[in-house]
Amino acid sequence: MMNRDMLEVAMEQSAEDMGCAPDSFGSGENVIVPFRLGANARKYYKLPITCHLVSYGNNIVAAVTDEVAGLVSEYIGRYEFFHCFETPNMHWLNDRLAEKGHKICFMAEYYLFDANRAQELSCAYEMRMLGSADFENLYLPEWGNALCRDRKHLDVLGVGAYDKGKLVGLAGCSADCEEMWQIGVDVLPEYRRNGIASALTNTLAKAIMDREKVPFYCSAWSNIRSVRNAVKSGFIPAWVEMTAKPTHIVDDMNKTNREQKIIAACGNDCSACPRYVAHP
Repeated sequence: MMNRDMLEVAMEQSAEDMGCAPDSFGSGENVIVPFRLGANARKYYKLPITCHLVSYGNNIVAAVTDEVAGLVSEYIGRYEFFHCFETPNMHWLNDRLAEKGHKICFMAEYYLFDANRAQELSCAYEMRMLGSADFENLYLPEWGNALCRDRKHLDVLGVGAYDKGKLVGLAGCSADCEEMWQIGVDVLPEYRRNGIASALTNTLAKAIMDREKVPFYCSAWSNIRSVRNAVKSGFIPAWVEMTAKPTHIVDDMNKTNREQKIIAACGNDCSACPRYVAHP
């Protein structure tokens, strides 16, 4: 599978995720469509979604609800398309969304594997290919990026790095949609900066391609360590997304994150913590 093929698959999937035509992403003009989460959308998208902005580097495709269609149209018309995904400009959008009971919730950059520079990477530790049956006892905090406890049934393939039988690094992929599998990776702190993450990510990406699926990788712009791993592993930036949701959902997420951090500091699982309801 060549780079162009993988890019076309990604655009087709984005179109399914938001309810537009795949060729909308190649247009030189911004496109606005009514938001529609397709039956084959990526599994991690959850309703309600107020608006969803996506750019593959040519324009913005905005999928919107009727309530915010006018202000989103005004927003993407105010700035050159790539400036709509950065501050201070996005505060303009967030302030006006807030007046209607919504907030910007998610922002991320996505990467596709570059088949033109798919050199093999290795590390100093034994690497083993793993299947879903091998993950059962690995749903632990240290492997929280490689595997997803809430969607175990989607974790389909992985590669582990072992130091004398001890698992020290793990890359896993989630079958988030039919044609594209997303990679996440974790390395134990004392083993980092030894090329383990890039070797695992690179090896898993090739294994995904061998299965005729498209490997993809996601990172926040600010997660420099993750971005460096993507680039070193053979991935290149492909598209960006920004999503808004109702204010109460965003606020609940922030509340939950605060509670989880406190619970983690206590060393207790959320459901077992007797002080859960009292957490600020």
